[in-house]
Amino acid sequence: MPSQPSSSSSPLENEPWERKRHFRLSLFWRTFILLSLLLIGTTVTWLQSLRVLELEPRTLYSAQQIVTLVNLSRALLINTNEQTRAALLRTMSEQEGMRIHTRQPNDRYEPMDTSTLGVCLTEQLKARLGDDTLVAQSVNSEPGLWVSFRLEDGYRWLQMERAYFNPTNHTTMVQWIGISLLLSLTGAAVITRLLNKPIQQLSDATHRISQGDFTDSRLDEKVATSEIRDLNIGFNRMADRLAKTEENRAIMLAGISHDLRTPLARLRLETEMSVSDDVAREHMVADIAQLDAIIDKFMDYARPVSGKRHIVHLLSIINTCVFPQQNRTGIKIDIQVSDTLCIYADEVELARVINNLLENAHRYGKTPGTETAWVEIASSVSDKHVFLTVRDHGPGAPPEELNNLLKPFFRGDTARTAAVGTGLGLSIVEKTIQRMGGKFALSNAETGGLCAHIRLDMAPSRPPGIQQTSRFSTPSSNPLRNS
Repeated sequence: MPSQPSSSSSPLENEPWERKRHFRLSLFWRTFILLSLLLIGTTVTWLQSLRVLELEPRTLYSAQQIVTLVNLSRALLINTNEQTRAALLRTMSEQEGMRIHTRQPNDRYEPMDTSTLGVCLTEQLKARLGDDTLVAQSVNSEPGLWVSFRLEDGYRWLQMERAYFNPTNHTTMVQWIGISLLLSLTGAAVITRLLNKPIQQLSDATHRISQGDFTDSRLDEKVATSEIRDLNIGFNRMADRLAKTEENRAIMLAGISHDLRTPLARLRLETEMSVSDDVAREHMVADIAQLDAIIDKFMDYARPVSGKRHIVHLLSIINTCVFPQQNRTGIKIDIQVSDTLCIYADEVELARVINNLLENAHRYGKTPGTETAWVEIASSVSDKHVFLTVRDHGPGAPPEELNNLLKPFFRGDTARTAAVGTGLGLSIVEKTIQRMGGKFALSNAETGGLCAHIRLDMAPSRPPGIQQTSRFSTPSSNPLRNS
């Protein structure tokens, strides 16, 4: 019965194999936030300064106008006869909107508002007209600007329109400040984008070069900014030199491989024909074969990986790699991989990775007490990634040596050095997987054996078909799942 890839919940699987990334802001957002804070701080400071600078002159001007009107009204009431006074009062009411009322003890008045301007105006009027002066915004529910003043026979109210005391319209001010701030932030975003665009282009080109792509990594050498133009020119020259160095290296390695293999082939032929001792001949032929294999490993390690990915069917690649191993002595392989899984990878490079892992398991992963390496290949899916595990049932590796196994030319001691190798196999695997945008890690299985874990990006699946299964129900733990 086909079994679906299952995920393990073992403690090892929940441990990230790499340090978790902390939250970091990009250069664009950092620059934009700093500019925004600067603009907001400047706007608030400007607004506060405007209020402070406006308050005193506005208060003094309003107080002076009101005091003048009060003094004129007092002089009108004292120095004119009744007929003339009535005519002047009617003119003041019709043309200036000012009326004089007798202040009664039972008048109900509402003091001036407690805004900064209202308080300052009240203080100025009391200082100029006397402490017994009242300033109100309504009397007997009739709105206006009301100021009381002493007359010989009592107190009077001078009622004026609110136009004599017209505080700043804060709503309008806030609206205009909001519009100004929005335009400033938009400009800051545009400027930040223009400043960071060349840096982003440089970062992208650097990433492409790190992936071995020299052809699509050139930067514009005709930009208007002289500093960016010089930087792009220098980067392009560096990329050209790196591409030339890579090309020369490939040519040199190809030449070395050809020049070494030709005499090795002749030496092997001469050894097989000239040495009469069968045992000595077999040893010499084996040494020559080992030299040839070492040259292959060096070439694989030095070979550039394109980093270009396509949608490939995972099980097909595994079957292609496993097929030549079926009749090989000393290795037994069980597969537990879904037939529907597709991934983004380079088909040739992924096959090279699997072959390296199978060869490593065949050499070092023999089950204790036997001469056979028992290998499991299992897959599972999590989020947008496919996890592939290649596990042997050998002695495993000492925990302190797990990270060193990925270093070039490193070979573990005792149990995993039964065969002679270059120490490049796992380094080649890690480099190839990274160039395909994946992750690679090693761990010891809880029940024994070494596990090689591969994480690759999942691609759209193919229609379901027949799935090959293993006799094992649970794949090995995977330290890459939460990385």
